[in-house]
Amino acid sequence: MLRRIKSLFSSPSSPPATPADQWTAVDAYLTSLLLPADPALDQALRVSQTAGLPAIQVSPLQGKLLHLLAKSIGARRILEIGTLGGYSTIWLARALPPDGVLITLELDPKHAAVARENLAGAGVSERVEIHLGKALDSLARLAEENQPPFDLIFIDADKPNYPAYFEWSLKLSRPGTLIVADNIIRKGRIIESHSGDANVEGMRRFLERVAGEPRVSTAALQTVGSKGYDGFALILVEQ
Repeated sequence: MLRRIKSLFSSPSSPPATPADQWTAVDAYLTSLLLPADPALDQALRVSQTAGLPAIQVSPLQGKLLHLLAKSIGARRILEIGTLGGYSTIWLARALPPDGVLITLELDPKHAAVARENLAGAGVSERVEIHLGKALDSLARLAEENQPPFDLIFIDADKPNYPAYFEWSLKLSRPGTLIVADNIIRKGRIIESHSGDANVEGMRRFLERVAGEPRVSTAALQTVGSKGYDGFALILVEQ
């Protein structure tokens, strides 16, 4: 792998690498250097691909970032909005103590079935509850059940509903809760004030709502790599 990566930049007979080629190559280099082989996670990706799920899960390095964030704050309760095949779910569940719990919300029954298989293969099923149905309905039920607040909330679902997901996240949080939102940059289109794209518009409304919320402190990071050009919002609930 490293030989192939180096060839992107050092071979005199190769055309110059595009920025996307370079991002992907650097991502592959860092992954090979920093992340040991993980059969359970690799299998989760294979199962998801075989089942025809879209390859929109976080990258390995992004998954490890979520894992480290959860561990660094000592998370015992995690809420994930958007399960897909359970790849990020595995990373987050592994950060929990033995008595920790992760509740993940998924609309598509097929995705949920694939996630259950992947979670079982990774040995984390006992820490994870998959709630099937519309996320907004599931979030309302969690609030009605008076669930204890979550320590970390990861939002990675349909973009037009991000503003509503943020509102529910606030209701289900406490001072010290970390909210992480994925896909906020939209390949740079986030700066288009009249894009006409529902995903971009949803993300702009989300960021504007976050920016106007006095109870939180927020940073945003642009990211490049094997998943292209995008970014995360890191939102700390302070009140």
